[in-house]
Amino acid sequence: MRYVELRRHTDNQGDQLTPQGAADAEVIGRDGLHPPYAAFVSTGAARATQMLEILRHAAGQDDTPIIPAPGLRSSVENRWREAAKAAGKDADLDAMRAIDPDLVERESLLLGSALRQVVEGLPEGGRALVVGHSPANEAAVLGLAGRVVPPLGKGEGVLLIEDSGDYRVEPLD
Repeated sequence: MRYVELRRHTDNQGDQLTPQGAADAEVIGRDGLHPPYAAFVSTGAARATQMLEILRHAAGQDDTPIIPAPGLRSSVENRWREAAKAAGKDADLDAMRAIDPDLVERESLLLGSALRQVVEGLPEGGRALVVGHSPANEAAVLGLAGRVVPPLGKGEGVLLIEDSGDYRVEPLD
């Protein structure tokens, strides 16, 4: 089995964590990690990498490199924003799919493929900590596991478990 903790970054302003976002990441690092990690993976956005640096330090793994995975970041973020706005507050992927089915279908396949690469890069029994964005994280889960997960709030996440090519998703505790 292989495991991926997939989290949304904490509060940000532009592409940097706010002081509150950094403080929230420190709380997650103290109370919500499951080390050791075979990989720390960022979408490449500064806010995701900044959060991973905080979490990596909290896990006591400062020597483990942060791996950039830009394929986990959508290249059409404005289109996602438009679909989310049209679907309404706290809309999940099903609601956005009703607004823009091509967006959700295509992006889920692309993002799911990038998430599969992360999973396949892990050793048996390995665990990765991935920090990304919403709704890209949720779309990646849909594309890989075929499951719609509720929208992730800042700092929230899900646990993706791969077992002999089968995937299941659980809430992070």
